[in-house]
Amino acid sequence: MPLYELTSDKLSKIEETSFSDVNVKECQDLTKVLRSQFEVISPDVLIIDEEFCDWEDSKRRIDLLGLDRQANLVVIEVKRTDDGGHMELQAIRYAAMVSPMTFERAVDVYSNYLERIEEDEDARSKILDFVELEESVVEDSFAQDVRIFLVSAGFGKEITSAVLWLNDHGLDIRCIRIKPYLDGDQVLVDVQQVIPLPEAAEYQIKMKEKAQKEKKSHGTGPDFTRYDVGVSGVIKGSLWKRRAILFVVKEICSRGVDPEKIPQIVGRKANRLWRVVDSIVDSPEFEKRLTQSCVEKGESLDIRRWFYADDELIHTEGRTHALTKMWGDPTWINAMQALKSAFPEFNIEFDPVD
Repeated sequence: MPLYELTSDKLSKIEETSFSDVNVKECQDLTKVLRSQFEVISPDVLIIDEEFCDWEDSKRRIDLLGLDRQANLVVIEVKRTDDGGHMELQAIRYAAMVSPMTFERAVDVYSNYLERIEEDEDARSKILDFVELEESVVEDSFAQDVRIFLVSAGFGKEITSAVLWLNDHGLDIRCIRIKPYLDGDQVLVDVQQVIPLPEAAEYQIKMKEKAQKEKKSHGTGPDFTRYDVGVSGVIKGSLWKRRAILFVVKEICSRGVDPEKIPQIVGRKANRLWRVVDSIVDSPEFEKRLTQSCVEKGESLDIRRWFYADDELIHTEGRTHALTKMWGDPTWINAMQALKSAFPEFNIEFDPVD
């Protein structure tokens, strides 16, 4: 669709051009501008990295990596061509590769990015301010979905057909056309979301939410139920499942229960439930000693899989314990019921929040 300049007596056509004709490059120019002004495309996406490539056995790079206000990752691919090439296939591959990212890893990635672009701000605080959620909620619900933005001067029929089909099957892919025009010496840019059409976007979001609720009611898909939890009259409201079991375990240990008895009660091996340091230490020292111990034993360690912040560690009998974060169904509900049965004196309760 051409652009026109409106004067007092006529419409004057503004000539369409291409990014290559006006010497605009993808990485050096177009991506660089979008990273600092992505609100032109979406005000609800925070850019956390450029040319992200933090994975093994691959040199592929995501043009821009973002985060939306629901703490979902956003893969953004940028092309200056008129047909988009095969960018949808590339972006889907990237979305799958980046999907295991945790909140803590995202903070590290964003922190490194802010340092590279010389912005002296705290990455963790900026993310939490952007999503407007408590840190514990973000940790538990982080990257439940990965969205895709395809940004190009144009899209071929193959891409548009594929994107429409993929969106109908549950993905969230948006095509943004960013078309250049030449008005004398000035380069003008027309930015339009072409898939889904803005008028249909809200309807599609509602239909997707409906489908997710139906999956949940049939026992499929991720379960985002939160719980009100009580131990001996101490109540914590609206906790995610793994936060709920951490609260229960901390409370009963503070009341004299030996942490070493818990693995047998909940049906987990001790080394799958706990990481332990044989002294009372804070979080940085716990991580240092545990890492050193694993290196000496030749064991692998992903510290992010354990509750080891200062307010999460459990100190008893001169030792420091960190509880695992890995609680799926039915493991979680079986463990909670087992703890409730094993310690009736603590009146353990956990009720789903409506």
